[in-house]
Amino acid sequence: MSRLIVVSNRVSVPKARGAAGSQGGLAVALGSALRERRGIWFGWSGKETETYTGDINMQKNDGVTTATIDLEAQDVDEYYNGYANRTLWPLFHYRIDLAEYETGFGKGYERVNKRFADSLGPLIEPEDMVWVHDYHLLPLGSRLRERGNKNKIGFFLHIPWPPRNLLVALPFHERLVLTMLDYDLIGFQDEESVDSFLGYCRKELQADVREDGTVTYDGRSVKVAAFPIGLDYDEFLEGGQSGEARQAEQRMRSSSRHRKVIIGVDRLDYSKGLPERFDALGRFFDTYPDRVAQTLYVQIAPPSRQDVVSYQRIRNTLEQKAGQINGERSEVDMVPIRYVNKGYPRQALFGIYRSAHVGLVTPLRDGMNLVAKEYVAAQDPEDPGVLVLSRFAGAAEQLKDALLVNPYSLEETSEAIRTALDMPLEERKARWEKLNEVIKTSTVEQWRSDFVEALSA
Repeated sequence: MSRLIVVSNRVSVPKARGAAGSQGGLAVALGSALRERRGIWFGWSGKETETYTGDINMQKNDGVTTATIDLEAQDVDEYYNGYANRTLWPLFHYRIDLAEYETGFGKGYERVNKRFADSLGPLIEPEDMVWVHDYHLLPLGSRLRERGNKNKIGFFLHIPWPPRNLLVALPFHERLVLTMLDYDLIGFQDEESVDSFLGYCRKELQADVREDGTVTYDGRSVKVAAFPIGLDYDEFLEGGQSGEARQAEQRMRSSSRHRKVIIGVDRLDYSKGLPERFDALGRFFDTYPDRVAQTLYVQIAPPSRQDVVSYQRIRNTLEQKAGQINGERSEVDMVPIRYVNKGYPRQALFGIYRSAHVGLVTPLRDGMNLVAKEYVAAQDPEDPGVLVLSRFAGAAEQLKDALLVNPYSLEETSEAIRTALDMPLEERKARWEKLNEVIKTSTVEQWRSDFVEALSA
């Protein structure tokens, strides 16, 4: 069996399934594959160095070998904070108005991808398969080819791929896409992203695009397909039996004081549609004022990328909106919104999800959104809650029995909240059973197996 080399911006040291403080399903699934195939997980250490040396720090943890490099402060600023998160991230999430195009960002991005290739290349043996992850490393496959690596190299994008008419706003977009054609397999979260990528190749590159998703350009072919990522379902349910999960559920139920709970769990990011969601909740309370005393909305929003101005703005906006909604509708002993700026362990989240009558997952654009799947998996089969899901999340392609909404429409989202809160038990159970079957059978292990098998082929 050939070795598997996993490459990502940052390396997550996998722990044993069920271990205290263990990571989410992605790290567990990749760790399992790396153990099976004696592989290596390569990426940035997260540390900065005054002068880049290319020195590799090799470690072995729980049977998984990791290899990391340090980057210079300029690298981090231009490659990570700059091109990856201030240029590609907003553009790929359809926020062309927030994308910043700086020459230094692009140069830093290319420089770091070359450094990754130069450090990783000598570690790759002739029969190894290489699996590159996410938007930080789009050209890495091409950089590896330039230095002579002829291995099978696959790429998976965890975020959406934008339509052609948005991507062409990116300077040197054609050069970036051409580097991706040096992969053997390109995977996306959903069919919409696949269609957008193939449409770009067909119209901008005049490449030959076959019905099976094979793109041929300049004598080279690459297969493009959707590989929707899932949960580590068994591990997640096992965590739900923990004392931490039960305590979190009980704490939520007792503190809600018999009100129906709506839950939102999102990283603090403009792609998650949080201002629009708060406005829709305000619309719901205005339309159904009697529900204010009967309903509690809990928004958990851990901060992220706090040094990027657009993220500072969204935090300020949400604090203002939450304060306004509560200020206008609260009583001395009751507030309709709890807005929490910190994260919780997955076991605690299981209990919080289970206590909620409605899961409100309304991103403006998302590659997949595993919160939607976690909410469904955490429900009591005898009394399940209802998932309200943005049709612009990748998960919507699979979770068709959720209440799908347009998150830009305050009225549509408001009415979906009312429908979910009032839904009869029989319908709730019927919807949940179909959703849960999808989630139970399309796990992160299946995702990993499908991708590696396709790359092997």
